[in-house]
Amino acid sequence: MIKAIVGANWGDEGKGKVTDVFAQTSDIVIRYQGGNNAGHTIINEYGKFALHMLPSGVFNPHTLNVIGPGVALNIHALMKEIKMVKERYPHPIKLVVSDRAQVVMSYHTLFDGLEEERMGKASFGSTKSGIAPFYSDKFAKLGFQVQELFHEESVHAKLDRVLPAKNVLMEHLYKTKPLIKEDLLLEIETLKEAIAPYVSDTFVLLQEAVKENKVILCEGQLGALRDPDYGIYPYSTSSSTLASYAPLGSGLMSSLDEVWAVTKAYSSAVGAGPFVAELEGEVAQDLRRRGGDAGEYGATTGRPRSVGWFDGVATRYGCAIQKATHVVLTNIDVLSYLERIPVITHYELEDGTVTNHFAATSLLWKAKPVYTYLDGWLTDITQVCNYNDLPLNAKLYVEALEKLIGVPIAMVSNGPKRSQILKRL
Repeated sequence: MIKAIVGANWGDEGKGKVTDVFAQTSDIVIRYQGGNNAGHTIINEYGKFALHMLPSGVFNPHTLNVIGPGVALNIHALMKEIKMVKERYPHPIKLVVSDRAQVVMSYHTLFDGLEEERMGKASFGSTKSGIAPFYSDKFAKLGFQVQELFHEESVHAKLDRVLPAKNVLMEHLYKTKPLIKEDLLLEIETLKEAIAPYVSDTFVLLQEAVKENKVILCEGQLGALRDPDYGIYPYSTSSSTLASYAPLGSGLMSSLDEVWAVTKAYSSAVGAGPFVAELEGEVAQDLRRRGGDAGEYGATTGRPRSVGWFDGVATRYGCAIQKATHVVLTNIDVLSYLERIPVITHYELEDGTVTNHFAATSLLWKAKPVYTYLDGWLTDITQVCNYNDLPLNAKLYVEALEKLIGVPIAMVSNGPKRSQILKRL
């Protein structure tokens, strides 16, 4: 059985806690794309953990966690997370890293910050984690695979190719000091020593796991609408956020049996780009303050998230491009303060057209939400342990969203803990 857990929206949907729950019955959890530019928050009996590089299965002692070749591997960030988890979690971490994963270098994060500064108000809202420069180098064949770190001749040859191009930018575009080869050689030596205990040919390992019918979980980062091809480009990330990429980015090369798309009971997003659902003023601040365990603030950046009511247009599209077989609806408890709950069913475009299709980025900037309204339940539901025990209006809300997005809502969460994910189907 191979499952993928992915985001239906802009990211920050609550995938971490869903992966954590599914990992309890999984043999393997795999990160297959993205880097440490987004985080998954997990709350368990050992505390609250914000993971950016580690797969979210690390809190299950029996689960093997894999960082696949499609990941932007920030080794310094990974080591920091491993140390943080080991200090608070008493069980060993079972982790392997693909020898084909590529490494985020210090100059990737440097270039990311310099470019955002250069772009000013026209910037894309980068987390400044080096992701865009990293993927640029990967596809320009200037990146370092993990396996290359262990071959001195390859390292020297590649740095001799990389440095002239990088230093033209450093000196003439960004007006700053050039990169020095000796410094980068020391950096690579440090990275090599740190990652060595975890490196493995994960392709061979995963092919055997598939033959043995292991339960495998692929953990996606960010959400469908940040995909560079099908999302709100150019306000997107640099790797595919879609479940269809999971077999490649993981190294499984096998079709998925299930795709679980995660969406909140309302909308939230970190980063730049059009966000039709966006609320402002006191209404937005109230929803943001109530949202989640610590409010709607980015796990990586700490930036306040843009928030809005549930966007049926965006979520239906997100589920469609993820080819979702199931949906998990998170944070429904957050809406318990509302007597009437707005839900977006259509967009009105600048020319007056009303549509339920999620259009291309240029048409979204001036699109306006069209709402319907559902009755709220006005009672705390965080102690409910069985879906059937939710108030009637809460269940009617779930049923209305399910009809709107066209995919079965199989689970609903009413809080951040493992015990607060309620099975519906």
